[in-house]
Order: sequence, then structure tokens, then C-alpha cells
Amino acid sequence: MPTRQRTYVLAGLFVLLVSLAMVSLSSVLGTVFFAITVAYVLFPLSEWFIDRGLSKRLAAAVSTAIAFVAGSLILVPLVAVLYRRRRDLFGFFQRLPDEVTVAVGEFSYPIDIQSWLVTARDAVAALAVDLASETPILALKGVLFAILVYALLWQPSAPGKVVFRTVPKPYHDIIQRYHRRLRSTLYAIYVLQAATAFGTFLMAWGLFTLLGYDGAFALAVAAGVLQFVPVVGPSVVILAIAAAEAVAGDAVGAVVITVLGLTLVGFLPDAVIRPRLARYTTGMPASLYFVGFTGGVLSLGIIGFIAGPVIIALLVEAVELLTAENGSTRTERA
Repeated sequence: MPTRQRTYVLAGLFVLLVSLAMVSLSSVLGTVFFAITVAYVLFPLSEWFIDRGLSKRLAAAVSTAIAFVAGSLILVPLVAVLYRRRRDLFGFFQRLPDEVTVAVGEFSYPIDIQSWLVTARDAVAALAVDLASETPILALKGVLFAILVYALLWQPSAPGKVVFRTVPKPYHDIIQRYHRRLRSTLYAIYVLQAATAFGTFLMAWGLFTLLGYDGAFALAVAAGVLQFVPVVGPSVVILAIAAAEAVAGDAVGAVVITVLGLTLVGFLPDAVIRPRLARYTTGMPASLYFVGFTGGVLSLGIIGFIAGPVIIALLVEAVELLTAENGSTRTERA
């Protein structure tokens, strides 16, 4: 029969080995994290395929392939647009003045545009060199990602069994609460945001094409991608176009794109798509989501796009659990 001292020793060894694994595998932790979160979201899809008669292996393989296709549909158009419109983008930067003075009342503040452009150019050049040098590493991480997602979908119950065997039974309800919160948060990030972004892209593409803007597809892609940025969203693209129209002297065009853009692109996809999918999410306030998104990206880089909101969501769940526990304790005392 296991003693308490033996349990403590095994727990200490587990913590030590986890720490060593995090140090030795630090370069792929982001890939592992993304794979786990994607498998979380794809699990219902894999179960749906199994219910339709596919084997576990085939269902996991098809779900993993769908994840790759979905990721490509997001990344490939963005990269293609940036590559095809690179000359227009460079021409726009070259037409910018060397310095812009912002005047507010009696105060004026000069902004050195040229120095910002030099910094941005150096950063883009460094990023291009890094991407070129890390292409084999990125390919290897892609393979690792596919293997992990496939393995987690093929044997989805294995991690849960380990957790429930390790955690004492009185705390299993807490694990279930965290599981539901994590699943709904990841669904909100991956599925709800992606569906809303795709709807935003379609509406923006149609509107920009109808109004005769050059590069309507590129502008629509930018609006769809910005849908992933909380609070800010695609309204930035609309307001930037309206500002350009106003500077060019077309006040009517500025008003038209502002009214139609904010309504059809900034509001309509959220109003139509989100309510239909919101029942699968926890409904975390946009302000907390924005804090998690911004803090995560600034602190952890690209992985923070997912990790930040997840940490905030789990923190909210911990507060709710603690509040409920204190409430029940006071009721028992009374």
C-alpha cells in the first residue's frame, strides 16, 4: 500500500522531470502548446467522424488534415497579398514625408517619419533573414505539430486518465470545471473568431469591390485578419480608408465608406455569426479577452495569442470556484 512519503517522493520526481523537460524542450514548447489547444478544439470533429463510421486512426488523420487546411486558408492569403502588393506598399512608404508635425492648441510635436521607416525596414529585413534561415526548423516543427495533434486525437482519453488518477477524487469536479472553461475558451478563439473573420472578409471584399477600391481583396484580407484582434477589429481598416478619402478631398466618399464599412464590415458579421456560436463559449468579457490577448502577445510572442486569453479564462474560473467555495462554507456555518 503506497505511503504518503512515497507519494511525495513520486510527486517531487514528477515536478523535477517536468522542469527538466521544459528546459531541454524549450524550443518546441510553443509547438506543443499549439498542438494541444488545436486537438482540444478538433476533438468533437474527430468524434463526429467516428460516429459516421470512420476508425479512430482515420478520424484523427482527417481532423488533423482539416486543421492544416484551415491554417493555410488563414496564412496563405495574407502572405500572398503582402507579396503581390509589395510594390504598392513600398511606394506608399516612399511618398510619406520625412516629418509630420502634430499640433494641439499651442503645443506642437514633430514626428520623425523617416527614422520610423528605417527601423521598420531593418526589422522586416531581419525577419526575412530569420525566416529564411529557420525554414528547415519550421518544417520540422510543422511535422511535430501534425504528429502531436494526430496522437492526441487518436488517444484523447489518455491524458485525462493520468490526470484523474493523479488528482484525489474530491477534486475531480474542479478538474472538470477547468476542462469546460478551457474547451469553451479555445473554441471562442479558434472557431468563433475564425468564422467571424471569414464572414468579415467576405463582407469587406464585396463592399470594397462594389465601391471600386483598388486592392479590394488585400483590404478584405486585412479586415478579416484584424477580426482576431479584440476591441480594435476591422474598424481600423475602415477608418484608415475614410481618413485617406478625407485627406484626398472626397468628403462624400469618406462618409460613405465610414457608414457602410462600420455597419456591414465592423458590425454585421459580429451581430450575425457570434450569437449563433456563442452558446459554445464561456462568454468572457471583451475587456478581459483584450487584456489576455495584448498581454500574452507582448509577453510571450505569437504563442501569447492563445496563451494569454487561456490564462485569463482559467483565472476567472479560479475566482468563480473560490467565490462559490466561500459561499458554501458560510452557508454551512450559518
